[in-house]
Amino acid sequence: MKRLSSYRIYLFVSVALFLLSACSSTNKVATNQPVQHDNREKEKELKETYATIVGVPAKDISYPLYATINEWYGTPYKFGGHSRQGVDCSDFASILFEKVYGISISGPCSSLLEQCKPIKEGDLKEGDLVFFKINSKTVSHVGVYLQNNKFVHASVHSGVVISDLTTDYYKKYFYKAGRIKNSLTQNSFKG
Repeated sequence: MKRLSSYRIYLFVSVALFLLSACSSTNKVATNQPVQHDNREKEKELKETYATIVGVPAKDISYPLYATINEWYGTPYKFGGHSRQGVDCSDFASILFEKVYGISISGPCSSLLEQCKPIKEGDLKEGDLVFFKINSKTVSHVGVYLQNNKFVHASVHSGVVISDLTTDYYKKYFYKAGRIKNSLTQNSFKG
């Protein structure tokens, strides 16, 4: 009986302390500000990270584009793949266009090329497509141009990655650049 009484006192004191601590006042007021602050910090960090990779000022980084790239970065290459478990180059370009620009494009590389107006390499803007003939007589690879000669693509060996058009490998296999015809009426590609 003594043990039961001690247990009740212990339980009563524990519950009382819990309730008192739960009801204690703090100077913090619940608002949405910390969440917004966290989002601004995440956006700033992401922009700074990709600004370094691409070699441009952080203010020139389009958050919607690079947030999408960040979600997919490192996703392995899988021919015909269309998910985070594996994606191929043309499907990755299609996913990026839909999510970032709201433009629906689809098909293999050759079909994406047909959906483009050809442009000169020197006229590339963010969101244009770059096409390659890698060990092939036909278009076999596509990427989405970013800035400063950088493009994002689903590479067979590295998965979704940012590469540089001026490297010997990509200079060797570069075929054409194009701008999706649906996008020609837009004032700006940047989101």
